[in-house]
Amino acid sequence: MSKANILFDDGTIYEAEANLSGKTVIGEIVFNTSMTGYQEILTDPSYASQIVIMTYPLIGNYGVRDEYTESNKIQASAFIIRENAETHIEGIKSLSDYLAENEILCINNIDTRKLTKIIRSSGSRNCLITTEGIKENHKKMLKEYEFPKDIVAQVSEKKTETIKTTKKRNTDFAIIDYGVKKGIVNQLLNAGADVTIYPYNIDAETILKKGHKAVMLSNGPGDPKDVNIETVKKLLGKIPIYGICLGHQISALALGGDTYKLKFGHRGANHPVIDTRSGKVIITSQNHGYAVDEGTLPKECKITYKNINDGTVEGFCHREIPLECVQFHPEGGPGPEDAGEIFAKWVKSVSKETEDA
Repeated sequence: MSKANILFDDGTIYEAEANLSGKTVIGEIVFNTSMTGYQEILTDPSYASQIVIMTYPLIGNYGVRDEYTESNKIQASAFIIRENAETHIEGIKSLSDYLAENEILCINNIDTRKLTKIIRSSGSRNCLITTEGIKENHKKMLKEYEFPKDIVAQVSEKKTETIKTTKKRNTDFAIIDYGVKKGIVNQLLNAGADVTIYPYNIDAETILKKGHKAVMLSNGPGDPKDVNIETVKKLLGKIPIYGICLGHQISALALGGDTYKLKFGHRGANHPVIDTRSGKVIITSQNHGYAVDEGTLPKECKITYKNINDGTVEGFCHREIPLECVQFHPEGGPGPEDAGEIFAKWVKSVSKETEDA
């Protein structure tokens, strides 16, 4: 183990231990309240350029498995945990080995509750982690650091890919990849839709020309206002649109609404959300730092889900055009499956429209 220092943007320094030496990492520091699912969290593109704190104290006890990844690499810049609870399952790779192989800095033996309380009190902030001792150039780096505005371009796949379902419902979805999780793709396939994944900068004409039955706007990292929304604006009213997380925020912007940054975001697998239509409460998996400003949405929009903890918008639909979005992650991964039926509902709705046509 190496000694490490965490430097916050207010000059505060904390000491801890690190799995690697000769490393310096900088990014926005955030916390996740999930008890499990560390591999899905690490590989979720929505965490790109972020340093993730796990609030649950024991992380790593069931190892790492290929089927738990949400993308083709670790996306988080660094990982902060209280204690690495190594797995003892024969033939299962350890979290330590997984992080070391991918040269991802992991900080442990630190009071993660204290760090979390700092973020909850002061809000999301930037920090620098180094195993080389704090130097003046580190302070300068942190002072000048800005979260990358092209982060969606960094995580989006560059090529178009089509995947066929084995449970055909005579429909297909185009997915605009702002940082899509494998869990979303798999849920659409399991619900009976073929999927074609397009890069984030695909144009509306290409999607419409291909004759897809619906468009899914995926999750992804960063500020939704840094994403070009012209493609979505051109698709409005011409094809059913469904959005998740960043896709939910982009939909609001495309309709003329606004978004804002939350104090410390919603990240975890235990967030209660209420369906405003049925009154049913579901426990959801969430990972976002921005929210839709309810008062700026057009009058044609109806709020469908709200966060019970703070009242923020967790979903809306449009009364006149086929558009429905949720802020939370109905695919879970990690987390509960309460909202999994949303995918089946969306696919069934598109299938019905196709049959009626």
